[in-house]
Amino acid sequence: MTAAEASAKEAKEKEYDDIPGTFVFDADRSRRGYHLNMFCMSLMKAENRRAFKENEASYLDRFALTPEQREAILTRDYNRMLELGGNIYFTAKLGATDGHSFQHIAAIMTGSTQEDYAKMMLAGGRSIEGNRSKSGRDAAAKPAPRRTAAKSAKTRAKSSPGPTAKRAKKAGSKRG
Repeated sequence: MTAAEASAKEAKEKEYDDIPGTFVFDADRSRRGYHLNMFCMSLMKAENRRAFKENEASYLDRFALTPEQREAILTRDYNRMLELGGNIYFTAKLGATDGHSFQHIAAIMTGSTQEDYAKMMLAGGRSIEGNRSKSGRDAAAKPAPRRTAAKSAKTRAKSSPGPTAKRAKKAGSKRG
């Protein structure tokens, strides 16, 4: 595959790209963010955290980052880092290096205070209404009714014989 073909393939929009505020960490994004994520993982070592905090721009020269990735790191634009291929769990190491909790980073990413973010999550998270798609193509979609765990278990029990039934059948067969 040529570089042009790879670029065209990456540029092809995927169905999940229409979800607002979401950057799915797929294979394309993983490839794109490899060096960004390696930078973040380097922060697991105390000596690297010290070197980064002493001179952030100089430390970033160790990694083959794009100018956009470099800017997102230096400005602590976590949403942009995810868009540019950062993995949320790796980029959280940058926040930890700055002394921030994951909850603090998530609050920044959602444009809320840490307290408001915590309240929202304790209340069940963001409403799906208005957050289904950027294009609005799913605006009228109704979510499928949720099954409870008990109903799901009953349905499975009715539709397929359990291991006990299979053993009983085998024990009663004419084959030895």
